[in-house]
Amino acid sequence: MRCIRSSLALVVLLLSTVQLFAQDTPVGPEGTQVATDKTPAAATNSDALRKAAQNPVASLISVPFQNNNNFNIGPYERTQDVLNVQPVIPVKLSDKWNLITRTILPIVWQPYPSASTGGEYGLGDLNPSFFLSPGKPGKLVWGAGPVLVIPTATNTILGQGKFSIGPSVVLLTQPGHWTLGVLANNVWSVAGDGSRPAVNQFLLQYFINYNLKKGYYLAWQPIITANWEASSPNRWTVPYGGGIGRIMKVGFQPMNLQLQFFANPVRPAGTAPWTMRIQVALLYPKLTKEQEKMIMEQKLKQLEQEQPKK
Repeated sequence: MRCIRSSLALVVLLLSTVQLFAQDTPVGPEGTQVATDKTPAAATNSDALRKAAQNPVASLISVPFQNNNNFNIGPYERTQDVLNVQPVIPVKLSDKWNLITRTILPIVWQPYPSASTGGEYGLGDLNPSFFLSPGKPGKLVWGAGPVLVIPTATNTILGQGKFSIGPSVVLLTQPGHWTLGVLANNVWSVAGDGSRPAVNQFLLQYFINYNLKKGYYLAWQPIITANWEASSPNRWTVPYGGGIGRIMKVGFQPMNLQLQFFANPVRPAGTAPWTMRIQVALLYPKLTKEQEKMIMEQKLKQLEQEQPKK
């Protein structure tokens, strides 16, 4: 499985550098995308779609597959692999409010820290978040709600064995070519295996994106964490770094591709000094009524053309 995922990562890198020789995707009145049989496989260069993909509480369905390689773990300098499947689904509650659900399911390869070979492979703990966000946000976009950690790990070393809950909040603004924001949460264990340590963990991810031409953008999206139950030298993980991304199309499918590298100068003993993150996100932009009407007219026209002439 690790070899397969490495091959997929290489394909993603190649796709992100390929120049697709075609026109841009048609853009509707609200900046959403329309894919039809006349739409070529081209780069999706809509600023509206790019900014929506960079907004955690946008009205955009996305299904990211995010692979994290954490290198040089433990005395044998082994590599941990975490593939996060994390669909984001917005639900319109009313004209004033949206509910955005974000669920992270980790698929983990965890090497044994005290051995040069062997490890465990399986599911980690499920991590759903729910953000209540204004349906018509202003210049400052925000969302807030609960975050959960559900003990679904298939092996004890792949999860915490605790059910945890806490608050989560996201704030961002998107002036000009920029997306500037922060996402933070803290969870406390409230149930679970009594023999496992208590959970009290903090997470903060700041994200800075600068949009370039042809769908490309620069990205700085490190994730800072703190384990309040750990001793002071082993409490914080503070990475720095970033990379590049691109909104593009493969066939009719809009996608968001990313490649980022992070160094971890502040980290608990035995953990990874640096990380590589590769992400492929499938995007499903919302169609406007005008776009739905246009697609329906195209389908009717195609049916008429396929009918045998009398």
